[in-house]
Amino acid sequence: MIYTNIRPATFLERPNRFTARVLADGRTVTCHVKNTGRCRELFIPGADVLIQFHPDAKAAGRKTEFSLIAVWKNGRLVNMDSQAPNQAAWEWLSSAPELTGLRREVTFGNSRFDLAFEHQGHSGFLEVKGVTLEENGVSRFPDAPTLRGVKHIRELTEIAGQGMEAAVLFVIQMKGVTRFEPNMATQPEFGLALRDAARAGVKIMARDCLVSCRAGESEAASGPDSGGSPGPDSSSPAGLILSMSIDSPIPVILP
Repeated sequence: MIYTNIRPATFLERPNRFTARVLADGRTVTCHVKNTGRCRELFIPGADVLIQFHPDAKAAGRKTEFSLIAVWKNGRLVNMDSQAPNQAAWEWLSSAPELTGLRREVTFGNSRFDLAFEHQGHSGFLEVKGVTLEENGVSRFPDAPTLRGVKHIRELTEIAGQGMEAAVLFVIQMKGVTRFEPNMATQPEFGLALRDAARAGVKIMARDCLVSCRAGESEAASGPDSGGSPGPDSSSPAGLILSMSIDSPIPVILP
């Protein structure tokens, strides 16, 4: 997936879950935060971030002209957009020849699942979870308690018990992690539900993502350890282009 009109900025503060203030082009602007999670380890005053400019904000009825999309952490980019994992998963699975009838936002039972598909004559359902929490190479979910997440895991367990295919995909919105595990310190109920789901036949997957940024029409300097991505101090009159795509499988450790 691709974002255009990307600009570098410096994070200042987050007054509430939905907005942040950043310093961009020498002025303080308010951004929409496309992630309502806590993200305390990323939203640190002085952190380098990437924001997206929306030139049609006024016509679209937006309250802000900018959205906060990504954060630089230890020389790598972390995508913060909570809607990005679903789109990335759709793009990734659309290229899987063994899956047919791929559909989005499908209701089954009392839940609406992110994706549904057909595989070898069986119906299947997939729930996608975006992961931005990482510490010492370990990625974890959730970063805040999620009753909705537990509900989805339990209903996927029931689906597997009915002989259909069921899966959870944790999309880790960065590179550089060594494993994924449920965040037992934050919500042990989610971790235990995930363990029970795996035992019932639900497929638990985790994949990291390539998150990169490149210049638009003009060149920008490369940041350290960024795989050629423009660094946090880069500037481009045409704006930068940010992309994210699902990449490598990551080991899943369950309780």
